[in-house]
Amino acid sequence: MKRNLNLFYNMNNKPLKILLIAGALLAGQHTIAQTIINRDPKIDAMVKQVSSDSLKAYINKLVSFGTRSTLSSTTDKKRGIGAAREWVVQKFNEFGKESNGRLTAYVDTVTLQPDGRRVNKAVNLGNAMAVLKGTDPGDNRVYIIGAHLDSRVSDVMNATADAPGANDDGSGVAGVIECARILSKHSFPATIVFVAFSGEEQGLLGATHLANGAIAKSWNVDAVLNNDMIGSNHSNETGIIDNTRVRIFSEGLPAYELDKKAAGIRNIGGENDGAPRQLARYIKEVGERYVDHLEVVLIYRNDRFLRGGDHTPFVQKGMAAVRITEMNENYNHQHQDLRTEGGIEYGDLAKFMDFEYLRKNTGLNLASLANLAKAPAPPQDAKMDVRNLTNFTQLSWKAPVSGMVKGYYVLIRETWSPVWQKKVFTTDVKANIPYSKDNYFFAIQAVSEAGNESLPIVPAVGR
Repeated sequence: MKRNLNLFYNMNNKPLKILLIAGALLAGQHTIAQTIINRDPKIDAMVKQVSSDSLKAYINKLVSFGTRSTLSSTTDKKRGIGAAREWVVQKFNEFGKESNGRLTAYVDTVTLQPDGRRVNKAVNLGNAMAVLKGTDPGDNRVYIIGAHLDSRVSDVMNATADAPGANDDGSGVAGVIECARILSKHSFPATIVFVAFSGEEQGLLGATHLANGAIAKSWNVDAVLNNDMIGSNHSNETGIIDNTRVRIFSEGLPAYELDKKAAGIRNIGGENDGAPRQLARYIKEVGERYVDHLEVVLIYRNDRFLRGGDHTPFVQKGMAAVRITEMNENYNHQHQDLRTEGGIEYGDLAKFMDFEYLRKNTGLNLASLANLAKAPAPPQDAKMDVRNLTNFTQLSWKAPVSGMVKGYYVLIRETWSPVWQKKVFTTDVKANIPYSKDNYFFAIQAVSEAGNESLPIVPAVGR
């Protein structure tokens, strides 16, 4: 039986184009709908440049510093956190030579005093950073990709024992470096910041320093991608081996000013539509668009159960920040002294990693960053008209403050769906959608000429 997928209409009765992204809502749940995947050829080429050999070489170099404990030496040229962060900056500077001066690198330092917890002496804390400056002077958006440089053994205060930190979090740092290598050869309207955090194992200290700095400097941070352990496919105890899935952790209810926002969120049922969750959905769609044989699994909590990561300080400041992490963790190779007991080899060594899996997860990051930085800024002042009782939903919005816009997507999903199910394209700044606001959620994206989408914004109530 042929089913009719009617066109939606804007408020001027002009037809809007429909793209199904997760199944056919109008055709019923038992209908399978094919989706045409349109890849930006420039981003596709970037993703194909991600090299497992390069990633492995970065990790081997990071392991060679012996320990990268935040409490280790900052002056030794060969061993410790200081030598490691200087090497990362050196790599960034190498890439900067091919960026026509757009990529600049430095170590952002601050002196921390003993805190009675995980800092037992004055510490010169340093984040290794690189900034790829956007080309549009009118576009102040900033995108941050980060991972923690520091490593640890069983005792988090042990700053002298070998702590290779190959996967935790050499994998994330390697991914950040590889993204910098490839993206620095290209230009984007928005700015991308690459950072290897220090102090994660001591209490998210480097990330907190940068989050506070971003606020103090009035950075317009549109998204933060934190990568922590993205290179192992094999869990201990359960024996699961799987290099086809990766997790993204995202907050639902906002940690920032929830007391002021709770009533409004509850009133419209927006508990599942905070900024981090929208970012997670975005990365899933874009990452799966460009990286074959990789499923992004959305985990609806800020981090692993009762644990935290370097995205958290940004989330607590109201920024859209998520954690990207391997699907199955191996605790024999995480936070462990190097040893063999009962026939089991413990320790975070490179030989326990899957570099093809790391390549795919790095590609996921690169594609998401490139698509965001190429896209226009999000639309402004999106509203949902609620003055009349109707089974249509009237939406309106304003053009973004920066970026060349081809048009807009109206995103639609059923209330139970974890992801957006339809994209409705229009060149107008309003739309009249034949879906009831009682049964569906909506959001708006700006779209560039090349098809790059901004982060979605959820419409506010308009009267």
